[in-house]
Order: sequence, then structure tokens, then C-alpha cells
Amino acid sequence: MAAPVTLTTDFGSRDAFVGVMKGVILGIAPDARIVDLSHEIAPQSTREAAFLLRASWSYFPAGTVHVVVVDPGVGSDRAILAARRAGHLFLAPDNGVLTAVLDGQEVEVRKLQAARFALPKVCATFHGRDVFAPAAAHLARGFPFEEVGPLLPGWRRLPLPKAERSADGTIRGEVVLVDRFGNLVTNVEADALASLGPPSSIEVEVGGERIRGLVPSYRYGERGRPSALVCSFDTLEVAVPMGSAAAVLGLGVGAGVLVRRP
Repeated sequence: MAAPVTLTTDFGSRDAFVGVMKGVILGIAPDARIVDLSHEIAPQSTREAAFLLRASWSYFPAGTVHVVVVDPGVGSDRAILAARRAGHLFLAPDNGVLTAVLDGQEVEVRKLQAARFALPKVCATFHGRDVFAPAAAHLARGFPFEEVGPLLPGWRRLPLPKAERSADGTIRGEVVLVDRFGNLVTNVEADALASLGPPSSIEVEVGGERIRGLVPSYRYGERGRPSALVCSFDTLEVAVPMGSAAAVLGLGVGAGVLVRRP
């Protein structure tokens, strides 16, 4: 049986792009199990794709082929990466989208020899269909990873925002994702929050709003008012129970957040 294949793109669901990619995969690997990780990445947002992939890939079984097509440079001379970490395989353009998964880890990164896998006719604007999908299908069927192309030690890294701690213990981070519910997901890690003391004593400042204490989950927050909690990404999140924090606070990706012990 073919290995699972995950798809992460900024294609959305209105057009046929995702469906056609799946058709190509199934034409080569009819028993492939395809999982849509997300197709609602903000257009060309390699940072958002990098964050979601980092938070998601390890929940899949070893052998899974993770395909990321957030590719502003499609049709240029940018390389396509084939990478391996902990038994998982990754295919993505060389634009930094794999940084959060691969950087600083024991990984193997190769430059995909695209012509070996591509469909007979390659469109310069749709490598997702013509290159990524067939390559993913062949890898899912067991094509030897060592033969996909030469090692590529100089792949591109993306400068991802990291939370910083000042001398007084204040943590400065930022919003890295706004989810479907309008929750503001930040890059402040749960471990950093724990170092500040009990959740009830932590103060979060975002968009001019000061939130005292972290709640265990959404139901413990005050309806219509911003609350702070640790979300499923294991980072600080600002949410409005039964509402949208993004709308209430008028904030989005890149908004600053301060976390301190009052």
C-alpha cells in the first residue's frame, strides 16, 4: 500500500487545482491515502505554511510524504527540495517553507531532479500538478529517496519571527496565524509562559488590551471579551469566546504581543 500523502497549498477550494493534483497522484498510486492538511494558506504566505507544517507533520505516521505548494517563485529557476526527517519525506519549493521543520535537525535535503518525475508536459505556472504531484506519488509508492537527486546543503532558510525575553522577564512575541475562528495564534511558546509562574498571574498585552491570567479553554473566558490561553499549537493564543479576537481587537498577523508577570 502506498504511504500517506499530505497536501498543503494556498490554492483554496474554489478552483480545481487541488482536485487535479489528487487526480495525478491517484493515477500513479491508486491506493494512495491523501490528506488535505490545508489549502487556505494566505496567498504566497510561506511563513504561515511553515508554521502550520511545523505544528502538524509529526502527528502522521512515519513514511508520510508531505507536499507543500506555496510557491511564489513557480516557473523560475528556484529548486524543488526533497527532504527526509525521522522517516518522513517532504517536497517543497526552495523558498524557506521547510525552515521550521528542518533547520537545526538531523535531516537529509536533496534537490529534486524534477524531469525524472514530471508529467510529459510541464506548465510553468502549475508545478503542483506537473511536478510535485507525480513526485509525491512515486515516493509514496516507494521510490528510493537517495535517488531523487543530489544532496543540497545550501537550501534557503526563512527568517521566522521568534519571541524574545527582555532582562525584566517580559516576553515579546507576535501573532503568526489568524485561524478560521478569528483566534490570534502567537509565537510565544507554552514553556516560556510556564517560566513566568502560575497561569493566573500572567498578564498579556495585545492591541492595547491587557488580559490578566490565562484560562484553561475557551469556555472559561468571558463571552465577547478577549481571553488568553495555550492553544493546540502549544503556544499562546488570544481568543474571544463566541466571537473573533481578530475583529474585536482589529489585529492580524504581525501584531505584537507582550507577556509579563505583573
